[in-house]
Amino acid sequence: MQDADPLMTQMRHGALQYCVLALLRPGPRYGLELVKVLSETTTLTASEGTVYPLLSRLRLLGHVRTELRDSPQGAARRYYALTEAGARALDDFEIAWAGFRDAVDGILKGSCSGDSND
Repeated sequence: MQDADPLMTQMRHGALQYCVLALLRPGPRYGLELVKVLSETTTLTASEGTVYPLLSRLRLLGHVRTELRDSPQGAARRYYALTEAGARALDDFEIAWAGFRDAVDGILKGSCSGDSND
């Protein structure tokens, strides 16, 4: 289905930053690790060219903080950690997402007719 690719791109773009924040909830991760985890799902596959600019935006928003750590495999790695502001943004998204998802599911499943008998 040719139209599915732009549709998935648009949906992925809206949710990806919150998926990154959710991946940081348990603890700090480095950028390439985030790319690998996201790439393990066929729907959320994201490249370094997508994830690193996103991490930069999240840092500017104050949703993540960074820290350089030595790596046993060579150069130091930049680790990203969730801030309190990032945790609040993620909590807000989860609430909004649940309502949005339920509304869309209701319409798709035909349980929301939109008829008003008032």
